[in-house]
Amino acid sequence: MSLPLRSQFELPTNRDVEATRLQDDDQAKACTYLCGNSLGAMPKRSKQLVQEETDIWSTRAVLGHFSSHPKGRGWTRFTGHIEPLMAELVGANEKEVACMSTLTANLHLMMDSFYKPTSERFKILCETKAFPSDQYAFASQAVAHGLDPAQAVLEMKPRADEFCLREEDILDTIEREGSSIAIVLFSGVQYYTGQHFPMESITRKAKEKGCICGWDLAHAVGNVPLSLHDWNVDFAVWCTYKYVNSGPGGIAGLYVHDKWNEVLRPKYAGWWGHDPITRFQMPPVFSPIVGAQGFQQSNPCILACAALLGSLQVFKEAGMMTPLRERSMSLTSLLEKLLSESKYFVAASSLAGEDIEKPSFKPSFTIITPQDPKQRGAQLSLLFLPVGSGLMRKVFHGLITFGVIGDERDPDVIRLAPAPLYNDENDCKQAARSLELVFQEILGQ
Repeated sequence: MSLPLRSQFELPTNRDVEATRLQDDDQAKACTYLCGNSLGAMPKRSKQLVQEETDIWSTRAVLGHFSSHPKGRGWTRFTGHIEPLMAELVGANEKEVACMSTLTANLHLMMDSFYKPTSERFKILCETKAFPSDQYAFASQAVAHGLDPAQAVLEMKPRADEFCLREEDILDTIEREGSSIAIVLFSGVQYYTGQHFPMESITRKAKEKGCICGWDLAHAVGNVPLSLHDWNVDFAVWCTYKYVNSGPGGIAGLYVHDKWNEVLRPKYAGWWGHDPITRFQMPPVFSPIVGAQGFQQSNPCILACAALLGSLQVFKEAGMMTPLRERSMSLTSLLEKLLSESKYFVAASSLAGEDIEKPSFKPSFTIITPQDPKQRGAQLSLLFLPVGSGLMRKVFHGLITFGVIGDERDPDVIRLAPAPLYNDENDCKQAARSLELVFQEILGQ
């Protein structure tokens, strides 16, 4: 199937987002939605499947758990439709993935299972300014083991005058500190800068030094190709409401490599992780499902599962990540090219030694996401200068008046992410053109 599959998504109109600067003829058109890195657009298939399940709820009620209604999938078996598609999306075996809970809850479950600090090996290696929820989880896990987070959580910072970490610096740190590192746990794609970390090489180096290696894939799943099993990743967690388009607060995912099946037993057992053959017999002793699905605790929200299934079916029709990644790299490169042609753009490489917080610094923007397409996903992070001037907020609201929806990160960054499933070249052009007009208006030019 050719990309993009824009017709299979419902996008807000310019009228919906109050694009006041556009003509009446444009108000009914889809807005320029470049915020799939924060919340993916709604697949029409998801809307249909959620409606089907609410219909079953209204007509079958509790019988919907087991009945073979023509449009139903049986709620007790529903995730069985999701897991094969999710496994394909992340490069795993079906039994290595589970559709369950939320990202941070799953992160705590995995860290509780894999973080076993000793007096010699106790550190958690991550990037500085990881997503706050991850930072909170790391710190609280350290405290739970009687450790000082300031000593236990080892955060890596970019070099001076750089915005992203270098691969060689990460590998050198693991080589140097490996004997003291219990877990290496980075983001697959960094939420703020959009950097796509070299997951395979980091995992390999971590394993060489005897470290557990896990990944937060919140911004990577559905965005970049993944091969978790082949890379020998120990565990991973992710949400699904960003590039996977499962809806606000959508149900999350979890991965555990099958090499752990014989040695790792879920510590915090719940009935949904029990062997489904005897689950409803309510036996007194927990008998976990082999693999990641044994970590399930409660029965999943079926409406959230239906929304996720609808989106995963669209991914399947699109050919999964190989064609999507190819199109994504093309779209993001186009957007980068158009933005860099702006008279208000300054290259990040030219800012070394500059005081970008100086109030007199020329109002402008740079891109702090890596230039190498292989080192980024769909997202470009625009840093507005001078830092701390409030320029970003003005630009952000100005873009909305032209129907361009991005994602602001206070105090100075706007993230724009052309999602290959539904964005196209015109979206990139409209975003760049609108940014130029907003700058001109703000600066009175």
